[in-house]
Amino acid sequence: MKAAWYERRGPAAQVLTVGEMEAAEPGPGEVRVRLAFSGINPGDTKKRGDWLGGGMPFPRVIPHSDGAGVIDAVGDGADRARIGRRVWVYGAQSYRPFGTAAQSTVVPSAQAVDLPDGVSHGLGASLGIPGITAHRAVFADGPVAGRTVLVHGVLGAVGSIAAQLARWGGATVIGTVRRSADLGAAGATVALDAEPADAIRALAPGGVHRIVDVAFSDNADLDAAVAAPDAVIAAYATRDARPTFPFWPMLFANLTIRLLGSDDFPLEARRQAAEDLTAAAREGALSIPIADPLPLDRIAEAHDRVDAGTRQRILLAIPS
Repeated sequence: MKAAWYERRGPAAQVLTVGEMEAAEPGPGEVRVRLAFSGINPGDTKKRGDWLGGGMPFPRVIPHSDGAGVIDAVGDGADRARIGRRVWVYGAQSYRPFGTAAQSTVVPSAQAVDLPDGVSHGLGASLGIPGITAHRAVFADGPVAGRTVLVHGVLGAVGSIAAQLARWGGATVIGTVRRSADLGAAGATVALDAEPADAIRALAPGGVHRIVDVAFSDNADLDAAVAAPDAVIAAYATRDARPTFPFWPMLFANLTIRLLGSDDFPLEARRQAAEDLTAAAREGALSIPIADPLPLDRIAEAHDRVDAGTRQRILLAIPS
């Protein structure tokens, strides 16, 4: 099969190789997916760039955890009736060497989720890491119907899905953007270059009940200022690796800080997220901006686009 891989970490153009390698066979409980698209996330490019200095986890890595395609083989114990079904894939390169930047990938059967009729492979390939992270940020602490959810970075990959899932779950959503020029996102949106605490409090006089945070170190004071008693701050990223936060205001409000590492969510949480994301997609509740897919042999360019901070989902079109 044709695949892209790296055998050392570093800049995309220097370490990524595209070539031929043998396709893997599914083991017990696994399925093999013939891929149409591979979805790229910032976490994928950070792993390739060795941002935490951990070195190579395997001698060779085919990157990317997200994708979509058709099941073409199953291992012992997996349902043979699934062969030929359209699916979206998550976690393909989570603690595993071979992800979705290839003509096929092998994953545990539960990580290949049936894709409803009418939902495109492109949307399916865009769900995985950002969708499951967004789902846990919104729903890990219970239903949100009748609640107010604040989503920082509402135009980002996780933030935009979190806002849509929260509305799908019956919440009122307030989003923030970094600059006034970015106003125009769906729903009530506040620019962080203005006076955001007053603007958020005007929209939610009693405070917000859930906060989905893309930059905890930047937003901790604002979060404390606008949170309702017993609110949850669900943070999946931070600019400062050792953030400070206003302990006493958060303590007196009995706030919960929930930190989200998508590779290590509980199995049942990932399964529920996959089920809900699929349902929301089937109902037309999810819209994801997707750039024109790039061919597999332009994977280094695709990684550079992700690192540049594009707001569109970057996909690779996998040759059949």
